[in-house]
Amino acid sequence: MSRVGKKPVSIPSGVKVKIEENQIMVTGPKGELTSRIHPSMVVETDQDRVVIKRPSDNKFHKSLHGLTRSLIANMVTGVISEYQKSLEIQGVGYKAELMGRKLNLSLGFSHPILFSPPEGIKIELDGPNKIKVSGIDKQLVGLVAAKIRCFRPPEPYKGKGIRYEGEIVRKKAGKTAT
Repeated sequence: MSRVGKKPVSIPSGVKVKIEENQIMVTGPKGELTSRIHPSMVVETDQDRVVIKRPSDNKFHKSLHGLTRSLIANMVTGVISEYQKSLEIQGVGYKAELMGRKLNLSLGFSHPILFSPPEGIKIELDGPNKIKVSGIDKQLVGLVAAKIRCFRPPEPYKGKGIRYEGEIVRKKAGKTAT
């Protein structure tokens, strides 16, 4: 049996879990998340926990078992405390600024890049070179952070670009004169 899938997801006080057919809705102090569940997975609630069961031991059902449990656990965690990703901008003249809800990035191109985050995502700046992306949906926070990083990923020679906080960029040796 799946090690991840067989562990029940505990529901803390202040969080409500509602299951309807193939959808699960988790409501908490930070907001509400809804997700679809594969029809073959059986999701049940007992008092203060959610239990996920699979119909058989074939490989597909085993993989869905752990995945479903992880997604539900991420939803419960997200409605209690927000997920957060931090990005750093490195490079001379590279900077970010907020214009209302939109993020204005100057990354060495001939034009500034305007990025408007999707609903449910907050972007904050800690100085001109640090960006914090936060929200209750773990997948959406990671997607938005990856999209911002994609505008100018760190290059391997000088390390200029946008990187995750704490990310180590392997640098290559430049050309040498012989």
